[in-house]
Amino acid sequence: MQTRNQNSAPIANWSKCANMTQTIAAVSLLIREYDEAIDFFTRALRFTLIEDTPLGGGKRWVVVAPEGASGANLLLARAATDEQRKSIGKQSGGRVFLFLQTSDFISDYEHMRSQGVRFVEAPREEPYGKVVVFLDLYGNKWDLIQLK
Repeated sequence: MQTRNQNSAPIANWSKCANMTQTIAAVSLLIREYDEAIDFFTRALRFTLIEDTPLGGGKRWVVVAPEGASGANLLLARAATDEQRKSIGKQSGGRVFLFLQTSDFISDYEHMRSQGVRFVEAPREEPYGKVVVFLDLYGNKWDLIQLK
């Protein structure tokens, strides 16, 4: 008996896709304004501005990422509707939304504190490493984490 999702092909046929690779290239973060978001991420978190392309009508394609990162980029998406504006800072319903992994926890933590980043707790040691929860400029929760 083959397992099957109502809207998909039988699992037996999935092997045809075995050579396909996928990557999450970017995660969209709702923001109020492009320039304030670029400033926060490049100054306070030391991210690199990867791209800032005008798309017309005041819309821009703005991508930032941690320096030297090989993971997903962050697409800074200006909220365009009332519904989107209400979601700024609440994209994960109050849970930690994004995880910023570092190789130098103390340096990043001290830099972020010096730049006015708000932390919701003191750094703590967990079985997997050092971690602290912080807020971005809109109130989204992030983990700064250094794995053991």
